[in-house]
Formats: sequence, C-alpha cells, structure tokens
Amino acid sequence: MALELLALRGLGLGDLLTAVPALRALRQAFPGHRITLAAPRALGPLLPLTGAVDDQVDVSGPGPVPFERPDIAVNLHGKGPQSIEALRRTDPGRLIGFGTGPPWQDGVHEVRRWCGLLEWYGIPADPADLTLGVSDRTGPAIVHPGAAYPARRWPPERFAEVAAALDDVVVTGNEAEVPLAAKVAELAGLPPERMLAGRTRLADLIDLVSRSRLVVCGDTGVAHLATAFCVPSVVLFGPVSPALWGPPPGWRHVPLWAGRTGDPHGERVDPGLLKIEVSEVVEAALEVTS
Repeated sequence: MALELLALRGLGLGDLLTAVPALRALRQAFPGHRITLAAPRALGPLLPLTGAVDDQVDVSGPGPVPFERPDIAVNLHGKGPQSIEALRRTDPGRLIGFGTGPPWQDGVHEVRRWCGLLEWYGIPADPADLTLGVSDRTGPAIVHPGAAYPARRWPPERFAEVAAALDDVVVTGNEAEVPLAAKVAELAGLPPERMLAGRTRLADLIDLVSRSRLVVCGDTGVAHLATAFCVPSVVLFGPVSPALWGPPPGWRHVPLWAGRTGDPHGERVDPGLLKIEVSEVVEAALEVTS
C-alpha cells in the first residue's frame, strides 16, 4: 500500500499558484508518498502542470476533508482552528501546519509563508519555484478587469482606456464577470469576438495565458497565472501591498501600488487603487513588452 500525504488548500486559483513551491517541496521531500490535494474541483486542470500532485479531493474552504488516515497531513490552507481540526479528523500519522508548528506571522509574502512553514519542519523549499511553463508570447494581450471583491476592481472605464491603447487585445473574466468585461470591451471599441469573458473554462484560460504576450489585471488569480507562465504583466494593487501577494521581482512583471492599504474584501473600490492612473498602466505595459 502506498504511503499517503494529504495537503489542504481549499482556496482559489491565485492561492493554489502561490502554494506551488511548497507542493513541489513536499514532492521532493516525500518521493515515495502519493500526494493528494484537497482543493476546489474546478482547479483540477492546473494540478498536472505542478508536477507535484497525484490526486485531488474536492474541498472548498477549510473543510471537512473526505480523506482517512494519511501518513502525513499538511495544512497549506491557513492558521484557523477549522482547517486544523479538519485535518485532525482525517486521523493523520503526522500533522504539519501553523498552530502545531511555528507561529503565524503577519506581513509575510504568501509564497514565502508556506515555504517557511515547511522549512521549519526541515523540508527545503524554494520560493522561486513558481514556473509552470514559458510563454511563446505569440498570443494576444489580455485585459482582465475582474477581481473577487469590489475593493480590488479598478474602474472599467480605465481598463477600457488601457485596452484601447494596446494592440491585439482580448478581455477575459468568469461568468459572473461577463457584464463587467462586456462594458470594458464596448468602451474600448473591441469587436464581439474579443470579449472572452464567460467563454473560457480554466483549461482554456490556462492555454490563453500561456500563449499571451501581456496580462493587465488587478490583484487576482490571472496575475499569478502570468507569473507561472513567465508572461509579462502589469498588476494593479489597491488595498493589499504587492509585498504580500505580488509577482517576484525581475520577471518582467510590474506591480503598481499607491502605497495605501485597506480592506481587501471591501464593497467599494479602494481609494489607493483609484490613485493609479491610466497613463501609468499603459506606460508599464509598453515597457514590459518592448
């Protein structure tokens, strides 16, 4: 019977991508274990690209986790009692996580947080091990105006101005973001076939980003896809500093931030995000693609 390692990361696209170095470190440290990731089913198309996961159980949030008696359970989800208890209920032989190991620290970049957790347990992890592939940059520029919360959404009128200033542009978004993306495309004067929101599942989005020449977006999962495929990007930060969730330096990514922090779950666009001007974004986009 194969040894089993269970890792919990019941969060979204960007969250999973920031955990890739930690997952790869677990693969290196436990080559004889079958690694199962507890994460939302919708993220399944991404898992083979990590080279670190053998199987998946569908979990959204901190649990419960439908798994029994793993040899090792790793909490890559958070510090709260729910995720810890969910993994304890699987009856693991060994539990790795905050709360059972090192103390949680605020102000740490998300990639380094999980690598640091593993290193505390003596498991080497490389925060730079983020890449899923290298873009050939023959595809269009992507403008992605959506984000999980209004606080992180730059105004659509401004995204439209950026889209109008660039060549060969498509606008992306999930099904809930179709009205927002349609507004951006219309204001930018783009033809209907350039509005791809609601028409791309995750596998399609992965393929699109992996071929694109540029991504312009807010603090959301698509930004992390651009990092993963080494696609030049301009990422607009508002209530959260790029020091916590931004792309690594020196990879042709430009994080724009006005230096103000706020509520990332707010219901109104963050005032700091509004300080970023269209001209800054266009200038950065031209710089990273030149």
